[in-house]
Amino acid sequence: MATESIDTSADGRAPTRGGRLLKAGRLSQAAIARQLGVSRTAVTKWKKQLAESGWRGLKARRPRGRPRKLSADQCRQLVGMLKRGARAYGFATDRWTQSRIQQVIEREFGVTYHPQYVGRLMKALGWSVQKPERRARERDEELIRAWLSHDWPRIKKSAAARRRHYV
Repeated sequence: MATESIDTSADGRAPTRGGRLLKAGRLSQAAIARQLGVSRTAVTKWKKQLAESGWRGLKARRPRGRPRKLSADQCRQLVGMLKRGARAYGFATDRWTQSRIQQVIEREFGVTYHPQYVGRLMKALGWSVQKPERRARERDEELIRAWLSHDWPRIKKSAAARRRHYV
């Protein structure tokens, strides 16, 4: 039995292709799911939609829910703004927080978002959470290097000497 090669890219055509395979009746729902790279549940839903609404029931639909507040162009602009750093927008440090990003979005685009949603938006734009290393402000790197090169070897040597056992 020859099977046609199916492109399973996320272009919304998988339900239609699955419908054609279901109508042909040659493959089981599980085989169709494997071939299209989808779940068996999806194929079962397609079969039901096909039976109830015909081919119209399998047409790709727009995602439901509220439309985005920022357009794709505004999202690109936002990424450019974030790359300039937080100091460019009047903040004391260059660290971006969700709250700071929310403020910039509101100031630049007139759009308000909940700070927690800003994290999801950043993830969708390819940005991830970065936690800075916790270091004391008073940390003196030169003093640490001096201690590691001079004091630490002496302490290590005296500790090793105390662990020796003579028989």
